[in-house]
Amino acid sequence: MRKHLFATLATLGMLTAAPFALANPIEIQVNNTMSEGGSESAAVERFAEYLEEQAPGRFEVRPFLAGSLGGENAILELLNLGQTQISLTGGNWRQQYAPEYDAITVPFLFTTWDEVDAYIETPSGQALIEKAESQGGLKFFGTQHRGPRHMTANKEINTPADLAGFRLRLPSLPIWLEVWEEIGAQVVNVPAPEIYLAMQTGQVDGHENSLSSPYTRRLWEVQDYLILTSHVQFPWSWVASSRWWDGLEAEDQALIAEAIDVAREYGSEQELELDKYYLEALQEEGMTVIEPDIDAFREAAMPAIDRVLSEMADGVREDALGSESN
Repeated sequence: MRKHLFATLATLGMLTAAPFALANPIEIQVNNTMSEGGSESAAVERFAEYLEEQAPGRFEVRPFLAGSLGGENAILELLNLGQTQISLTGGNWRQQYAPEYDAITVPFLFTTWDEVDAYIETPSGQALIEKAESQGGLKFFGTQHRGPRHMTANKEINTPADLAGFRLRLPSLPIWLEVWEEIGAQVVNVPAPEIYLAMQTGQVDGHENSLSSPYTRRLWEVQDYLILTSHVQFPWSWVASSRWWDGLEAEDQALIAEAIDVAREYGSEQELELDKYYLEALQEEGMTVIEPDIDAFREAAMPAIDRVLSEMADGVREDALGSESN
């Protein structure tokens, strides 16, 4: 009987992916707050493709984009409970579970992705990951690069002195508010959907975000300058529910982890291409690009950076600043 069954399956071409094709598919929900069309959805798509290439029929990947299962905090809770599987998430997990190790969120501290990646490999970075795993029930797989955050403005900004009296729209993240106030900006909290109107009416003089923000919001209509401050390298992170992950077979874990690595690299490459496109498109729409004195901004921000780091766990300042802390 068994020989007959296997012969029948072979005839139907169902043994080509053995042993995967004989098992029930593993459902993997992958969550992200961004809409389809960006580097995030491209990475999720590549993740699904890679799994299907390596193990046809073994996995059923179900993308939930644009926050369709909830915002980042809601998804973190679902991951903790084991009610969803994977998320390509922002920085909330660091602030929620291990804020005392989250130097990545501090503006003007890390200005390149190499610096961010290096910090993650330090004892403080590893403590960040370990605490998030123990407190939040998360399995961390690594970061996916996003476009750095820059400024837009209604006047030229070259040095911190140019921020005198400048009303800068910021999200209500205390660390960001403290650093930008130290540099000299007057910070204003405006809900994201109201950014364009706030600039149009003069409520604010500028804002900061990745280049997708001025592009998708058509801010060239109300802002003349793009200032390439690169003040925050704010990565996406691939995380999974530990409850779900620990219940998988080792062979499946290895393949999923491999697919995530492929997706992270692909998503980072796509983001780099998009960032170049946004920059060129914004210039074509008439925005003037300014490359400011970033060292001067960082020097002006350093008192606040020192205060923030001093309130974090022992060793974070040294790991974040490296030789500068000596």
